[in-house]
Amino acid sequence: MSTSPSFGFTQEQVACVCEVLQQGGDLERLGRFLWSLPACDRLHKNESVLQAKAAVAFHRGDFRELYRILESHQFSAQNHAGLQQLWLRAHYAEAERLRGRPLGAVGKYRVRRKFPLPRTIWDGEETSYCFKEKSRSVLRDWYTHNPYPSPREKRQLADATGLTTTQVSNWFKNRRQRDRAAEAKDRDSGDVSTNKPLQLCSSEEEDEEQLSPPRSPAPRPTPNPAHRLLHQVNPNLRPTRNLNPDPHGTQTRYTHEPLLRALTETLSEPGP
Repeated sequence: MSTSPSFGFTQEQVACVCEVLQQGGDLERLGRFLWSLPACDRLHKNESVLQAKAAVAFHRGDFRELYRILESHQFSAQNHAGLQQLWLRAHYAEAERLRGRPLGAVGKYRVRRKFPLPRTIWDGEETSYCFKEKSRSVLRDWYTHNPYPSPREKRQLADATGLTTTQVSNWFKNRRQRDRAAEAKDRDSGDVSTNKPLQLCSSEEEDEEQLSPPRSPAPRPTPNPAHRLLHQVNPNLRPTRNLNPDPHGTQTRYTHEPLLRALTETLSEPGP
């Protein structure tokens, strides 16, 4: 786990600093910390270090470097969701810069089709707009037999597909609306061949914020290895509750300044 004798810190300690700085949003300081690391191949291939480099590259708008990092290392599945967000947001930003205007739902869909997720940060399952194809298949099969599932059946479908009950409800509502519109058009025109949908997917606009395949309900918070290391380095550190928790669960954070000072005070600062 050690790096070089002259450096004095283990890979685990370096990874811990990267995780804490990234979690705290201190990306400028994270960038200086990464710059100060010694030229150690094992250290720079550490997944926490690579994630930190990707976050800094995105923060600085260096999207070419971001893509290089994401495409050159096989990341653990547990880190795919966050890295997918970086990949997509970077491509959205580039497209908006070229077009000179914000992207809508259809524009973002086209960007995702043009720049598919690399297999290094994706499980390889084909996706259909917002939902995984496996989930849509379950919903389509149920719709064929019963287009009006009860609340209890919606909960069962949510458990079976990994979606939320709201997503399941919206899918059935959108599907019924599309079918009614198609039937009305058939009656008016009498020509089934002209019945071609004008929208890519009605759920695309409603679920625009879902840039990656939907996740199952968030699991109970688990102990963070970085927190354990923080406590080992300084037993006086105490966890603090995050005042702005993410929507998928409350995160526990540590007051990280004592550890960061301990691990970074001997590292050289970048030159002018």
